[in-house]
Amino acid sequence: MKPPILIIIMSTVILGTMIVLTSSHWLTVWIGFEMNMLAMIPILMKKPSPRATEASTKYLLTQATASMLLMMGIIINLLHSGQWTMPKDLNPMTSSMITIALAMKLGLAPFHFWVPEVTQGVPMSSGLVLLTWQKIAPLSILYQISPTINPNLLLPMAFTSVLIGGWGGLNQTQLRKILAYSSIAHMGWMTTITLYNPTMMLLNLTIYITMTLTTFMLFMYNSATTTLSLSQTWNKAPLITSLILTLMLSLGGLPPLSGFIPKWMIIQELTKNEMIIMPMLLATTALLNLYFYMRLTYTTALTMFPTTNNMKMKWQFDNTKKMILLPPLIIISTMLIPLTPLLSILD
Repeated sequence: MKPPILIIIMSTVILGTMIVLTSSHWLTVWIGFEMNMLAMIPILMKKPSPRATEASTKYLLTQATASMLLMMGIIINLLHSGQWTMPKDLNPMTSSMITIALAMKLGLAPFHFWVPEVTQGVPMSSGLVLLTWQKIAPLSILYQISPTINPNLLLPMAFTSVLIGGWGGLNQTQLRKILAYSSIAHMGWMTTITLYNPTMMLLNLTIYITMTLTTFMLFMYNSATTTLSLSQTWNKAPLITSLILTLMLSLGGLPPLSGFIPKWMIIQELTKNEMIIMPMLLATTALLNLYFYMRLTYTTALTMFPTTNNMKMKWQFDNTKKMILLPPLIIISTMLIPLTPLLSILD
């Protein structure tokens, strides 16, 4: 794709999200989602292939269905209240339809099937945009309508997402699919806390985007797409391998790394709201995520696979200037736990 075209398309994606974030009118929210969706399809098709075409078609059909449900909920709200503005008191039917539409856009269970398939069928850079930037607009609407969401609808979807996000990643060897299932699980955690403390959901989203961005950058730097290719990075770049090791454990939510902060705070907040069973189930199913990240860690850093590379010190001469963004991102992704007392303002 030529740079001017790519700039125009990326600008449209960013503009669509910004319209959703800043709008207080339901029609412009819907228009923002449509701009975002239609501009995203050429990004998914950046490297044309049958697999990319299939992934883009699945993405289009799912997002178009979600947009249709969203517009139907908006029209029901218009008939009920007589206004297009985003009120705090949505009627139950509108709230349920909009929640289901946003769940489809986010890839929450049981509408999660498109996420691993689309992520696997597109290039790493497109998968990065899909799993990070594309989550911002739907979560911002969930944040705004959080007082009217039906907990009996959202909580089962959230818990099922965490369960499937852990269960689905267990038998995967493709890194993009593993990150897609990880994204489903993280969305489950975020939507759970949206009902009780929406600001904490923003903290979780920020840490998730930072960790996922750093992970994708390291994988793209190593040209790693499978666990097999990841297992050979120790011979080529020991420093990068040790960074991947730490990031995997952080994504799994292992203390004392940054990925543990949102899980810790969400469990604490749910317990304060006199919910005991839900945080216990969430913590238990999060162990599934931690397991497959531990497996990746073992494959990457704790095993030395046979190699034909005779020059083991080649990594010392690699040009690392293009990795200028990585050091701050890695620090944020792994070492935020001392700042946890500052985050008590979210309570």
